[in-house]
Amino acid sequence: MANYSISANQLTEGTSVFIRGKLAFARLTSLIEGAALAASDQRKVQNGMSPVGKPHTTATITEAEVQFADPANPTVEEQFVSERRYTSKKNPASGANYSIDSKGTNLPIIAIPSEKGDGTYDQDTSGQELAQGLDVTLVLRVYKPKNFANRGLSLDQVIVHETPRYYNAGGVASGELAARGIVFNAPPRAVQAQPGSGSAVGNGEEPVATEVEDGLSFPAPQPAVAAPVPAQTHAQVLTEPVAVTPQAAPAVAPVAAPVPAVQPQQETPEQKLARLERENAELKNAGSAVGAPAGQGPWGGSGDAQQAGITYQG
Repeated sequence: MANYSISANQLTEGTSVFIRGKLAFARLTSLIEGAALAASDQRKVQNGMSPVGKPHTTATITEAEVQFADPANPTVEEQFVSERRYTSKKNPASGANYSIDSKGTNLPIIAIPSEKGDGTYDQDTSGQELAQGLDVTLVLRVYKPKNFANRGLSLDQVIVHETPRYYNAGGVASGELAARGIVFNAPPRAVQAQPGSGSAVGNGEEPVATEVEDGLSFPAPQPAVAAPVPAQTHAQVLTEPVAVTPQAAPAVAPVAAPVPAVQPQQETPEQKLARLERENAELKNAGSAVGAPAGQGPWGGSGDAQQAGITYQG
């Protein structure tokens, strides 16, 4: 166990210590709690350290140097923090390291350089974790835990001394995007899909049809429709042109031809065929009532279009 010249009970509550370095690891925008806390405490015990035991935030910096208010006369608190720097066994080249686990439910304030470029700072509210390697200063505050005689240190602020970068879990590095001329105004954040918030199809519902009814539908009968031709088939009624005579038109006005009701979209092929046949019959009945003598069609003959010299192909 290391021998320190300053103990925690010598610290003055409410005083601050500034320590600057390169960010090696941090969890600043959310608490380590629940299952994550249990796993973290287990790792600490396995590495011979004391478990934290409470929700907390954490930060580790390398090349750590205490920013003395007066280098010639360091405070007790500054000495306390400086003595607790350590050398990493896994990475001794990283210089003096410093770590803090800040207990409590308050998240530290993260300050980043203002875009104005005037040396001022803005609070970072992006909710993203800072990236490794950033030049930062940790602002520590001495506090006295309830029911404990000794004092402790909390992480109150993290001051970033360069343009912020953020931890990117498996995404494309911003440097790679910038090298290709792609620069975001604000760091992008991953978006999680929310179950049940997708389209109607994604929710298991049937999509609303946007297509009109196909070419089998038959138009509503018009007032000047010619008399039906007995020899015509259903297919011919759908495809053959209908002749209109000027003499027959005036007599149509008082006749109200039946208008077929709008059919529901889920109409089956059998229902559609029955409807077409019914509409076809109604159209024939409406045509025979229009002022031509019985047995005569609009061509002045017996009603047979072929006898009038008109032949339909197909």
